[in-house]
Amino acid sequence: MMQRVNQILETKEYRKYLKRNEKAEKERIFCRHDMGHFLDVARIAMILNMEEQFGIETEMIYAAALLHDIGRWMQYKDGTPHEQASAQLAPEILVKSGFDEKEQAVILEAILQHRNASVKEEKSLSGLLYRADKQSRACFACKACEKCDWKAEKKNMRIVL
Repeated sequence: MMQRVNQILETKEYRKYLKRNEKAEKERIFCRHDMGHFLDVARIAMILNMEEQFGIETEMIYAAALLHDIGRWMQYKDGTPHEQASAQLAPEILVKSGFDEKEQAVILEAILQHRNASVKEEKSLSGLLYRADKQSRACFACKACEKCDWKAEKKNMRIVL
């Protein structure tokens, strides 16, 4: 059932980009863009998908969540917005993992839109990914919350779904 998702994890490109994110964020005191974050986003998106009965396939949700921030290191390196960088890096991984062109297009659109609040209410993978990404951050328990540049209304000071 999760064969293609596990193939994402096994690609050398994916592993390389995870390491680049880790290296770029080694000294970061704020939320990191790592496997813990990716899995939190996937699991929250799955809960939302079930509760709201969207019927989006599990592999689509996990693929988008695992890849949505994979290009964060590029933002640190050259200023490329990480949603664009991630969407540039993801296609090769998706092809190697067996996702067809239609699935790739949906996943890439979700990656590109995961910072765009206008998709928040959509009953789509883009809407799910946006909301799950934002809800994944436990600002209420973060040691760096006071130093974070997120606006107060954007910070998660409560657990909500």
